[in-house]
Amino acid sequence: MAQKLVIYDSVFGNTEKVAQGIGEALGDASVKKVNEVNPGDLEDLEILIVGSPTRGFRPTPAIMNFFKNLPDNALHRVKAAAFDTRIPIEKAEPGFLRFMIKLFGYADEKIAKQLEKAGAYLALKSTGFGVTGTEGPLEDGELERAKNWASSIL
Repeated sequence: MAQKLVIYDSVFGNTEKVAQGIGEALGDASVKKVNEVNPGDLEDLEILIVGSPTRGFRPTPAIMNFFKNLPDNALHRVKAAAFDTRIPIEKAEPGFLRFMIKLFGYADEKIAKQLEKAGAYLALKSTGFGVTGTEGPLEDGELERAKNWASSIL
């Protein structure tokens, strides 16, 4: 039976909330923190969504290690999508931070590249969900937006 899996890492709990919401939207999806994923979880995958908070303009080290340890083509023919949680660029203070975001981007783009490198097909444009500060909480409406975004992969 084809499986749906949401893999995430979270520092302050915001990305976990988004991942759980995405899992709900997908129906019978497993939602696992990246350090709980084992190779068997990737067998018979139909849909994989991976998310991380943006930390230093990139995903967490745990998410990057997950990809580093994937066998070549491990996600061949898997429909995939990437997300992050972030301070939206228009709310980033000071201006230097906005400049750095424009230069280096957010975690979602880096996750999407890793998914493609592992053989997955990006079925949704990667995206980010806003938090109000370094530790959150999520901005109003972002959880609902995450559910809508994820359900469009079905």
